[in-house]
Amino acid sequence: MKVRSEQSVRSVLEQYILPPSVDFAFALWQHFPFTLQITKSRQTKVGDFRCHHHSTNATITINQDLNPYVFLLTYVHEVAHHHTHLQFGHKVEAHGKEWKEMFMHLMQPLLQEIHFPAEILHPLKAHMQHPKASSFTDATLTHALRLFDKNQKTIVLLSSIPTGSIFQLQGRYFKKGKLRRTRVLCEELKSKRQYLVPADAPVSDVQLSMLNF
Repeated sequence: MKVRSEQSVRSVLEQYILPPSVDFAFALWQHFPFTLQITKSRQTKVGDFRCHHHSTNATITINQDLNPYVFLLTYVHEVAHHHTHLQFGHKVEAHGKEWKEMFMHLMQPLLQEIHFPAEILHPLKAHMQHPKASSFTDATLTHALRLFDKNQKTIVLLSSIPTGSIFQLQGRYFKKGKLRRTRVLCEELKSKRQYLVPADAPVSDVQLSMLNF
């Protein structure tokens, strides 16, 4: 689903964000409009920002399966990219100091319990002092955000299973290897090829490594 008109954008925001935060999120769009696209679930990212060189016609995509708090945080994260691009173009790093300052500025009005419950708000405030490229690299904040997933009881994250475990991801089976910053080096069993998988990726059909017992 891809929308750009005022009525359509507001309708989408009302569908994915809780009522107290809709006006603020919509005002961000009104200030510098962009195309908003809701996509199916992606294992490698929850949202992104795209804009060609020397263009102001930007597109922000966000996964459709996010809980309202993750959706709002992702939305503002990507809007910060949009505002940074309008100000600096491609002259600055994607998640450099300019983006960080913009993200912190845009998030400031949202750091209150009317927008985020206390369980999320406290780690979120700490995270926003030094925001990173992915909020999911902050284990404390990730745990708090996952508490509000509808299916959070059934979710198993790659980071939570022992090294050497076998797991399924997108219909393929892998063996978990070593952590490399925010991703895990994993071997696909069938092809023996190595892949870097996000540590926060949800996995299924886990067969725990006997080395950890």
